Amino acid sequence: MTPNRPYLLRAIHEWILDNGLTPQLIVDAEVEGVRIPPGYAVDGKIVLNVSTGATEGLQLSNEGVCFRARFGGKPYPIDIPMRAVLAIYARENGRGLEFKEEDFNDDEPPPETPQPDKRVAPSHLRVVK
Repeated sequence: MTPNRPYLLRAIHEWILDNGLTPQLIVDAEVEGVRIPPGYAVDGKIVLNVSTGATEGLQLSNEGVCFRARFGGKPYPIDIPMRAVLAIYARENGRGLEFKEEDFNDDEPPPETPQPDKRVAPSHLRVVK
């Protein structure tokens, strides 16, 4: 199955916005492919405001999160692979969702399709008139 993290992320993001709150992401800045401005990560993590007013061109795709934002008054492109997203929550009340590593395992092979049994037993049903 495909990972559910992107779907849950989009749903919680929309829920937070619908309630007039500020969605924030906690991101593992040490995951390969993360592009954030240098010097903003603390202990290998960064908290990013992903509200509509703080981002430009926000895209929450199955592969990751990307947008443009200002840091120190300068525009900066942000790219976050989906596996680097650790949590999404509302800044005002802390409600949201934390993701675990096992929630996103893109190395997992797709499940095998069960093969139908070739033997078919005769039906035990009969026509009643």
